[in-house]
Amino acid sequence: MAERIKLHPETPHVKRLFEIADKVKDGAVLLFPTDSQYALGCDYKNKKGIERIREIRQLGKGDHLTILCDSLSGIAKFAHISDYNFKLIKRLIPGPYTFILPATKEVPKLLVHPKKKTVGIRVPDYPICEGLVREVGNPMLAITAKKPEMDDNALEKFDREPFLRKFDKQVDVTIDNQQELPSQETTILDMTDDNTKIVRRGLGIERVEEVFERQREPLEKQS
Repeated sequence: MAERIKLHPETPHVKRLFEIADKVKDGAVLLFPTDSQYALGCDYKNKKGIERIREIRQLGKGDHLTILCDSLSGIAKFAHISDYNFKLIKRLIPGPYTFILPATKEVPKLLVHPKKKTVGIRVPDYPICEGLVREVGNPMLAITAKKPEMDDNALEKFDREPFLRKFDKQVDVTIDNQQELPSQETTILDMTDDNTKIVRRGLGIERVEEVFERQREPLEKQS
């Protein structure tokens, strides 16, 4: 049965974050809130934790898992970023965006797409996530918390408590922000080359379109 820990969404208690971080370092798998939906997560080097999360989600080898970083320099450690995409990302983070990028050798093989050699990366705009990554001292792996039987609109059908209980026997710690479940997912951007594509339109899509337009203007002036 998962240990339930309540944290304030905007001002999470530092001591409690420290305690959770210790559990993550010891191999715990978490259910925790983000700036989009709840996520399943663990230390990005935790092989057993990664396999547990894959099993909960029943993921195939071609399904991306996401690394949560706390900064642009963190992204640069795990992904090859062109100058063009660097500028785009800089304008978007922190925020509810998942970037698909070519992986560096720093990314564990379990997190790299076997054919495309890419990795998903996020820098959330959410104090609980920021605090966890800071206290763990490592990036964290994360993926939207869903069960195989849940469709894309599943969270609209759940209240918070029944949803959290569904994972009680599969995770070690549940962080409860005591808020209603958000129904929208992140916006996903494919940045494997400079022809950046919107893979999924989600939270923050208006900001993406605005940044795309700004980025395009200097290029049009040069041509």
